[in-house]
Amino acid sequence: MLKFIFSINFENIIIIFEQRRKKIMKPKIIIAGGNGYLGKLLANHWGADMYDIVILTRKPCNLKNTRTVLWNGVDTGDWVAELEGAFALINFAGRSVDCRYTKKNKKEIIQSRVKSTHALGIAVQGCKNPPQVWLNASSATIYPHSEKEKMTEAYTDFGNSFSDTVCKVWEETFFAVPSPATRKAALRIALVMGNNGGAFPVLKKLAQLGLGGKMGKGTQYISWIHEQDFCRAIDYVLNQPIEGAVNISAPQPETNQHFMESLRQGLGKRFGINHPRWLLEIGAILLQTETELILKSRNVVPHRLLENGFEFEYPSITESFKSLLKD
Repeated sequence: MLKFIFSINFENIIIIFEQRRKKIMKPKIIIAGGNGYLGKLLANHWGADMYDIVILTRKPCNLKNTRTVLWNGVDTGDWVAELEGAFALINFAGRSVDCRYTKKNKKEIIQSRVKSTHALGIAVQGCKNPPQVWLNASSATIYPHSEKEKMTEAYTDFGNSFSDTVCKVWEETFFAVPSPATRKAALRIALVMGNNGGAFPVLKKLAQLGLGGKMGKGTQYISWIHEQDFCRAIDYVLNQPIEGAVNISAPQPETNQHFMESLRQGLGKRFGINHPRWLLEIGAILLQTETELILKSRNVVPHRLLENGFEFEYPSITESFKSLLKD
């Protein structure tokens, strides 16, 4: 009898210990290239209590709510152990496209994405318990210039411009990696709007200085998403059985002209000087960037998110600006 009672008590102790252990152990998310604007957004969104967040970075960084692990974005190494048993892997690694498209820069832009994605693929394949989910960044710029047709994830007739090619090669590398135990989604991310990074602070400054007019003809579309909806969309894709390409954008893309008009209204500015294409070309040379980042029409809608029931907190540009400009 005593032996029976002891065995029951011992089993109860094991159960209680295991329950407490699970409460203490937080699910792990690895963010490659996560020390930039988007990685910081997610780290702040999740906080310290929700996940064990590991940032893979080339240089040490002190990002709140995270641990930093060094990698070179090319080779496997000690960092691979972090993937073992992880809940999710998110990859934002890649050289910035905000530069002149010289032969050297083009090569670096493509290789930084392909090599980092390939290295992560090898690491995932080598795991005994690989991450349950792998989200790899892509861009809404994978779609061709369009001022009439709305681009959903079903669209596959991509163009041959440099920006199109970068995204196509990036996604091909990602999906070519055999990983049957890991659900995979390519995030075709639109312009993420927030006050602490990305393009919005620059556009806001231009409008404040009276330079917030249309750019070029102004008929090109801007696909965008509020930073809070960006974080919520990532949460949604992580926790829903969604795989393949996913447009991470608000449901209402806006023409450049209406986008800038709405921004000026939000700031209480009555006018803004327009920027003809020739002036933008000169400015792009001076700032060492490309006019394509402004003039290409990204007319993208998030069909996959909407059909799976995702609800946007900021579906319109007016609501988004009202939120971002309230401080």
